[in-house]
Amino acid sequence: MTTDLISSVPLWLLYEDEIEAWRAARPPFIKTWLNEHNFKGEKHRVLLVPDANGALEMAVGGLGKRQGGLSLWHSAGFAERLPPHRFHLAQQWSDAEATQLSLGFVYGAYRFERYRPSKSERAASLEPPSNADQNFVGIAAESLKMARDLINTPANDMGPAELAAAARQLAERHQADYQEWVGEELLAAQFPAIHAVGRASAAAPRLLDIHWSPPGGAALPRLTLVGKGVCFDSGGLDIKPSSGMALMKKDMGGAAVALSLANMLMCAKLRARLRVLIPAVENSVAGNAYRPGDILATRKGLTVEVGNTDAEGRLVLCDALALADGERPDLLIDFATLTGAARVALGPELPALFGSDETIVGELARIAAAEHDPLWPMPLWAGYDDELGSKVADLNNVAASGFAGAIFGALFLKRFVTETPNWLHIDLYAWNPKERPGRGVGAEANAVRGVYRYLVERYGCV
Repeated sequence: MTTDLISSVPLWLLYEDEIEAWRAARPPFIKTWLNEHNFKGEKHRVLLVPDANGALEMAVGGLGKRQGGLSLWHSAGFAERLPPHRFHLAQQWSDAEATQLSLGFVYGAYRFERYRPSKSERAASLEPPSNADQNFVGIAAESLKMARDLINTPANDMGPAELAAAARQLAERHQADYQEWVGEELLAAQFPAIHAVGRASAAAPRLLDIHWSPPGGAALPRLTLVGKGVCFDSGGLDIKPSSGMALMKKDMGGAAVALSLANMLMCAKLRARLRVLIPAVENSVAGNAYRPGDILATRKGLTVEVGNTDAEGRLVLCDALALADGERPDLLIDFATLTGAARVALGPELPALFGSDETIVGELARIAAAEHDPLWPMPLWAGYDDELGSKVADLNNVAASGFAGAIFGALFLKRFVTETPNWLHIDLYAWNPKERPGRGVGAEANAVRGVYRYLVERYGCV
């Protein structure tokens, strides 16, 4: 036994159907202790077992009923419920299970402490099992924390300039090329829709552009990620009510997810040439704000009638997607907190997944489910496409219909991806709205792990 295991506390993790057999094999004292505390293996419940001197001899954690396979969510709650000791897993788990349990402990220990230090003691930690994929756990933990920190930070400290600084820092870390267009430069470079949405803010709108490839990667396929970076969304002149604005610091969740995923891919040295595009704006109200009824030019050459200024995400994305589409990458993926309709349909935990190739959509959904980071396939229903029509422009940014809002958002974006055969659109929430073990109310980095697994399987690593 290693020194680390000797100095750490054994942690047994048991399903409800394992409790009786496990209890029967324990010494009389532990049997009595479990009986006295009526421990039945309920999910996330913890029982501390002392030795004869009152010190902690072991801990037992409940995994609940067997259903859906073991995931990081089984262990995320233990980091805050166990005392602040170092623990090690007392049982042998498969490689995949050990990896999930290790990541769960790290995920559950997350605290957003930029403005107020945590009042609780440090979280419990887990001695990494020898068969866990510690490289994945390390880069996933770092990247998920990055996304959650970006999303949790309010707009007064995470505006377009600050989001640009985070993107630039990421590029510098990985020796990637970085470029950005700011303010009036957007017009000169033919990104008029991004400029229109962001021009009313005191913080100038921007388009952020990262290029990276692994060593010797000149001939590798191109992968492009696009993330919606609306750092705050007032709704514009179609202003939101105060209740609708309360969480709009998270409207750059797509950008945070794209940057987090890019960090994982660059750390893993994916066998692909990676490009990341982030339109970073605030949708604000001022005398120069774009208006309902305005007709906007776009990089693609299409004109868009503004049916609603609160459907701004698709307007900033359309210019970025048109730029990406011009390169015809092997795969183009955009991430956006795009529609409330997707949340009405699927709730906060299931991002809506749209794509131009049903085989790719199905494969990504399968791999993401296995990673316990689910994506739910939705149809790009062509029968609704004509509802985005306009009598005075090529299309409207909203449909007259009150139905199928998530599909209309995806169909709008699809108009700007005409050269790239493989395109995926992920409409996510980027927020956990309720308190759960290991998952406090706050930022959630939806889709990062699932898409990472898919891309590594698709392209491999150097």
